[in-house]
Amino acid sequence: MDLILSARVSAFHMEVRDTYAEPEESEPLRRFINGEPEPSDGYDKDDWIDLVEKMTGRGVTMSRVRVVTVPHSDYQRWLLSVAGSSVAAGEDIRYLPRHLVGPEDVPSDDWWLLDGQQVAFNLVDRDGRPAGAAVTTDPEIIGYCERVKDRLWQLATRYREYASGSTAENR
Repeated sequence: MDLILSARVSAFHMEVRDTYAEPEESEPLRRFINGEPEPSDGYDKDDWIDLVEKMTGRGVTMSRVRVVTVPHSDYQRWLLSVAGSSVAAGEDIRYLPRHLVGPEDVPSDDWWLLDGQQVAFNLVDRDGRPAGAAVTTDPEIIGYCERVKDRLWQLATRYREYASGSTAENR
């Protein structure tokens, strides 16, 4: 999170995986899959929500595109069910069904583009668990990520519209 906190203008996240093995998400995901109610305090994303509010409060644009396979994996169905709190905190989340773009248009890795000046690739181990980040300031890689962001952003659907099911292609 320190890397994201360093952003002064924008923090954009490209997400292309249909599942993630985030340890703190395993219990809420298990409850969701089993149809169990959330505890009275709901899914504990307080740290992330606080970060989004802090960043957007100081004028940093927080945004992401989620490229998703349809039908959604259990993980993506769960993320869709909890994304509203991030949007309410100020993050602009958009969804792009994978079948609407060619495979050559979708990067193979998740990454953060920070202030258009650095890219942090999300590293995962072979089980999909977070394994750190690889950060670069290489202008060619940054240019590539900017082009991917601009192209996919235009094709993606805002969270509220996507979640409401008003986009026929999203299911």
